[in-house]
Amino acid sequence: MTPDPTNRSSRASSPPLQRGRALRGPVQRGSVRRGPVRRAVGVALLATATILAGSASALAGPSSNTAAAEGAAAEGAAGASAAQAATGSSELSETTRLADRRSLVVGDRAYAMGDESGLYPAAGWHVRGEMGGFWTQPIKLLDGIWFGLDGNWLGKQVPAAKYTSGHGYSRIDYSGAVNVRRTDFVPDGIRATLVGLTLTSSTAKTVKLNVDAHSELMQPYPWDWTAPTADAANLPDTGDFVDGALRFREQGTPSYPNAKPHDFAAFVGSSLRPADHTLGADHRGPQSPAVICPKDGTTPARCDDSLVGKGTGGGLTYDVPLKAGEQKTIWFAVAGSDQGSKAAEGEYRKALSNPDMLLRAKTAARAQIDAQSAVDLPGDRLLQQSVEWSKQNLADSVQQADNLQIRDVNEGKDYPASLGTVPTARWFGAGFPDYPWLFATDGEYTAFAAVAAGQFDTVKEHLEALRDVSDILNNRSGKVAHEVTPTGDVYFGSNQSAGNTDETVKFPSTVALLWRWTGDNKFRDEMYDFSVRNLQYVYKNLDKDGDGWPEGLANVERAGMGVEKLDSTVYLARGLRDLADLAASKHDTKTEQWATAKANDLESRFEAQWWVPKAMGYADSIDDPANPANDNTPIFQRHWIGVTPMEAELTRPGGTSPLASTEHANVALDQRETPCYTGEFGLFHTGTGPTSDPKGNPGASCDGIVSQVPSERSIFGLNTSIMAVAEGNFGRLGTKQQQVYTTGNARIQLDPKVWETPGAMPEIAPSPDSPANIGRAFYDRSMALQAWGTYGILWPVVHQQLGVDPDLGHGRISVVPQLPQGQPKVAGSNIRVGSGSVDVSASLAGKALTTDVTAKGVGAALTAGAVLPSGAKVRSVMVNGHPAAYQLVSTSRGTEVHVPAHGAHTTLVITLQ
Repeated sequence: MTPDPTNRSSRASSPPLQRGRALRGPVQRGSVRRGPVRRAVGVALLATATILAGSASALAGPSSNTAAAEGAAAEGAAGASAAQAATGSSELSETTRLADRRSLVVGDRAYAMGDESGLYPAAGWHVRGEMGGFWTQPIKLLDGIWFGLDGNWLGKQVPAAKYTSGHGYSRIDYSGAVNVRRTDFVPDGIRATLVGLTLTSSTAKTVKLNVDAHSELMQPYPWDWTAPTADAANLPDTGDFVDGALRFREQGTPSYPNAKPHDFAAFVGSSLRPADHTLGADHRGPQSPAVICPKDGTTPARCDDSLVGKGTGGGLTYDVPLKAGEQKTIWFAVAGSDQGSKAAEGEYRKALSNPDMLLRAKTAARAQIDAQSAVDLPGDRLLQQSVEWSKQNLADSVQQADNLQIRDVNEGKDYPASLGTVPTARWFGAGFPDYPWLFATDGEYTAFAAVAAGQFDTVKEHLEALRDVSDILNNRSGKVAHEVTPTGDVYFGSNQSAGNTDETVKFPSTVALLWRWTGDNKFRDEMYDFSVRNLQYVYKNLDKDGDGWPEGLANVERAGMGVEKLDSTVYLARGLRDLADLAASKHDTKTEQWATAKANDLESRFEAQWWVPKAMGYADSIDDPANPANDNTPIFQRHWIGVTPMEAELTRPGGTSPLASTEHANVALDQRETPCYTGEFGLFHTGTGPTSDPKGNPGASCDGIVSQVPSERSIFGLNTSIMAVAEGNFGRLGTKQQQVYTTGNARIQLDPKVWETPGAMPEIAPSPDSPANIGRAFYDRSMALQAWGTYGILWPVVHQQLGVDPDLGHGRISVVPQLPQGQPKVAGSNIRVGSGSVDVSASLAGKALTTDVTAKGVGAALTAGAVLPSGAKVRSVMVNGHPAAYQLVSTSRGTEVHVPAHGAHTTLVITLQ
């Protein structure tokens, strides 16, 4: 995915925000768009589970009705249980406009999206209005589930008072004659979503509890505008009542060529036995009868079902006796399978066997994630909180599907026979609700955040999935697939498509990244052959003029761009260095020498070819395809990719540094900090300035070059992340430098004035050219949760501010922190490296610059150090209380003091002059 109007992934007749291949754009999302959670923990606990039939639970408890940007204090309640364990300080709450906000709960085998009042408006745009509701990859199960008490529907006649996001769960509080607390979560390893209703009454009474469910069994591909269409693929559902539960099925074979028979099933029910049930076409609670979403346009702005919906419904009725003051919880499960009714029922039974225990397992797993890379940033508590929630966002992005049938659907134009099967794939879903599937671009950026968070396993699995799919799709050519749905349909990225070059050249770097953080030579060996083939493919197929600059599509595609793109060039330079490093570690001299020679040549010519002095920045592309005589003429259009030469670090023999020269980097970064490029929440997709486009220039002008394209003042989390990382690579951690961009991403995640879903970092920030999601139709929004924005939080803090830089593949690690401007201290604990961890603290008190490092089970040579404040000189250096020899090393970050560390704990004190 990538913000760009070229829309390779979502080229609809009128897609809402089409995702473009360069950053799914708010304006157009297209093709570039386009471990976290321990998968066995929930299932393992089932061995000791017992059946619950409405247990007392602390899903209930007092709650305030004020929006909270800080986590709410632990809420007490009578009757301790797992749901009570799901209340605590790591929560964010909202009380305003709940019906306009999307809710989301995710597990690795299922997820659910509604609104924050407990209703289920039609959402998403790949299949317009069908991307919300309840899913278990690779199928949707329900449009929604609705609850009513004594004839009054929750979220309608009984309004929601507060919505709360927690680590791995959500809650909604309702006040009335009977107080209700709703808790939703998805147990990992089970294809089900659990919803617990805790009822409390001040008087003894029997409550009539009504539950409506409306099915929509369908796959996430085909889409509205593809051939075949979603309408052709979606068959009518049937419903019946089986052993106390509603069962929905979709069975049959679509009528288009190469379609296969399928048997999709969903079960909906409770830990209690219903007193009655009904079946029928509607059953949407207060959303009956359904308002159908428009084919085009955004009127009506809120609707209930799509034009291709073919689901059915059912209702369950329960009589629930309550004693005065009693808290009683009834658990409901929505479960399903693409492997038929028996498999779906098995998931349903597992989910309901012990929901309380599963919730405890979920919160325990998330607590473990929270404990990794825990930071203390007294000078920037907002960023500290963003680190906490970004780790959870990554865990919330993990998805898994089985038996992916790999086929090249050629941007929705074809539907050939399957080329082969990938038995199981796990990955970081790019974004919810429209992109929870496997992307190369997203995964490669997200990997940097994930390793900083210690979530190694999903990075490995994501890369393995990309390799497995790509080798089947592309007959082992080495080209990396771009966009893979959970069915195995590959929208873009086959040998016959034009891109994305950047994804193929980034792959070896992502392998090297994980190898350095884990020291896992087995994984290196597993991925090495594919990594070699990646770069061989580029030189064989994507350098037809032989000039060394890679051709093909990349992160941004706009009118007037040359065939050779800046970001592909930058990431190729990095990829060559990383492949050479991998090759050297395997004693593959031939590949090492080949990659090194290519890298040396490219780097030696880079600045002269790509730097544009008049623009105070780098060209976005070169070699205009419309002008055969235009050989490598720079084309400058002010896109975000102009920051990549400063963002990408190259590992060369003897050191690591960005591709850009320090002189040009500082000029370019100064320029990008101006209002031409930077808005309230971060970096624009395309900056403002003189243009020949008829739309004209709506903003400031900061250079004299006339571009061929208009500005796009849309702020993607990825764009802002790229800028935050680039600033940190050059030691620019000031309040008007990196902190602008880390704060921008943190605010869209955590600021109640800005967020849509508390704690979830969205795809696009409210921007001059991209209005806030909360004011848009649910089927016309960018993603509520997008994984790649965490890159601009976790990597700057862990790798740059705390200075953790493992190279475990070579048996070494350095920890060289840099204090942000104006901040007295930064600290982190349990930062996972290999099979061990490090704790680090850096502080400045008067003239004493101190670094404390504790290494636990790392098993590598450790270098400790610090980046000196600008212009500072060293008076003396002490290590563990003794004078010590040291090295002064000049880097792109500034002047660093390095000392060898011995033993588990090292205290370095640098006294400044």
